[in-house]
Amino acid sequence: MSMLLSTADYERAARRRLPRCVHGFVLGGTEDGASLRENRRAFDDWQFVPRGLNDVSQRHTRATLWDTEYAMPVGLAPTGLTALVAHDGDLALARAAQAAGVPFIISGSSSVPLEELMQAAPGSWYQAYFPGDRERIGRIVQRLQAARVRTLVVTMDTCVAANRENNARLHFNIPFRLTPRLLLDGALHPRWSLGVLLRSLATRGVPRFANLYEEIGTPITVEPPQGFRTGRDQLTWDDMAWLRQRWDGRLVIKGVLHPQDAQRALDIGADALIVSNHGGRQLDGTVAPLHALPAIAQAVGHALPILLDGGVRRGTDVLKALALGARFVFVGRPTLCGLAVGGVEGVRDVLALLQQEIDRDLALLGCAAPDAVHAGLLRPHPRAQWPHPQTWRPDAGDAGVAPATGNP
Repeated sequence: MSMLLSTADYERAARRRLPRCVHGFVLGGTEDGASLRENRRAFDDWQFVPRGLNDVSQRHTRATLWDTEYAMPVGLAPTGLTALVAHDGDLALARAAQAAGVPFIISGSSSVPLEELMQAAPGSWYQAYFPGDRERIGRIVQRLQAARVRTLVVTMDTCVAANRENNARLHFNIPFRLTPRLLLDGALHPRWSLGVLLRSLATRGVPRFANLYEEIGTPITVEPPQGFRTGRDQLTWDDMAWLRQRWDGRLVIKGVLHPQDAQRALDIGADALIVSNHGGRQLDGTVAPLHALPAIAQAVGHALPILLDGGVRRGTDVLKALALGARFVFVGRPTLCGLAVGGVEGVRDVLALLQQEIDRDLALLGCAAPDAVHAGLLRPHPRAQWPHPQTWRPDAGDAGVAPATGNP
């Protein structure tokens, strides 16, 4: 791993290490991949305007969220089915995050029981895919409370399954079914077959959806009695207000892209929101989270922390998000690629690379700490062809976008 110098290097290495169906699942988007591409391209629409001759000799990368200080303003986004990336992948991610001093969000689609993950990384958050069934939500909440989960992240952008054509073309479907093509794919990647698939089967058996429900769920090869997404299309803001009254921990709403939804999260008493389009894996053609961020920051101000995920690959990406109003960013695919290449050490190395870049970029920007980064250090790229954030007004009706008046 000594010659892997960036998250892009890790992505290329992971493509070689993983079977095509698995890296297609990890790195792919939906339909034409427009959201996936835009998430990354959005960072190119902003340029730094650094300040010089500032004393940055005592700089640091630390950031505080609520009452906890972290090593940097970067956390691990929830990522499901990591058992197909590495043996006990969820546990490796949790341990790496704990060692790096950054937050880790347990995915509802993870395979290692959340009780075990909370022991390995106390203080981890939990991300839920809730149905619109308050009785069921209540039972899941009881499990979280028993496991001492204090931060609950509710995902709002998965009311139905996305059209992930790339997965279907690669024969990667849930429930998971072995096909001749998948068997050949595994045979061509013996290191993965021996070190991930067979090792997992020998120790934990077929991976399960261990944290999706109030009890350990079915194997990924079996359709659960209640379905994977049954009832999610019934979940509403009223349910979130009901949940807020019953959940005494922190409540985070994930998947916010519209300023009016940000305001609703604030109104129900959420403790934070995550600006996200699910990594470009749900509705294709959505606005990039970085482009949605300024209007959301304008809508809620400093009333609650704004977090962001989607497209973050560099320390400069982190600082651009902070300048536009985010308090923290979360990464998913980069740490999964680190996991595929080097397990716990691979994830730690990816996080270390990001922290080193943030430290260096802060100095070059003229800032001694992440909380010193502000919007005055950015300007829109002259070639950017998207409307200026100020034209996206919270009061612009259902469309949410006022008429553009040319380049920003």
